[in-house]
Amino acid sequence: MVNSLVEKYSNEIAPAMNKKFNYDSVMEIPKIDKIVLNMGVGDAVSNAKNLDEAVEELTLISGQKPLITKAKKSIANFRLREGMSIGAKVTLRGDRMYDFLYKLINVSLPRVRDFRGISSRSFDGRGNYTLGIKEQLIFPEIDYDKVNRVRGLDVVIVTTANTDEEARELLTEFGMPFAK
Repeated sequence: MVNSLVEKYSNEIAPAMNKKFNYDSVMEIPKIDKIVLNMGVGDAVSNAKNLDEAVEELTLISGQKPLITKAKKSIANFRLREGMSIGAKVTLRGDRMYDFLYKLINVSLPRVRDFRGISSRSFDGRGNYTLGIKEQLIFPEIDYDKVNRVRGLDVVIVTTANTDEEARELLTEFGMPFAK
């Protein structure tokens, strides 16, 4: 079964992008490369159980087992030692990536309280977009009653676009609700 966003990309988005930006080759047309979900769990230093819960939630959200990230440096003020587990991340590619993007755009973002669109200023200058989500409760897989602590996560959408303008156009075509 082909994902609806994959079909939309090949049938509508790619030709529209090619027409707007006049690419020499069809391989120049930007596409979404991967989506990285990152959840920093700073309180995992004092309680390792918090990290396990974050990993479980990230697994539910992404449908894939996360990689546990470790501290690169020791920071005495945070009681942090090099090599301690302090977060989790998941890299989504292919069908899972498009499934997550569809779910993010059509289900999760509309569930955000007082939602007026996402910032169009979060591009990094190289065509990648970063979105910070304040609470994991906006995802339908997370059961409100089982959550003991509200955690945020970062969603990084990596594209093959060379400029922010191209990436913004690509994500807008996919249906990202940018604020006016």
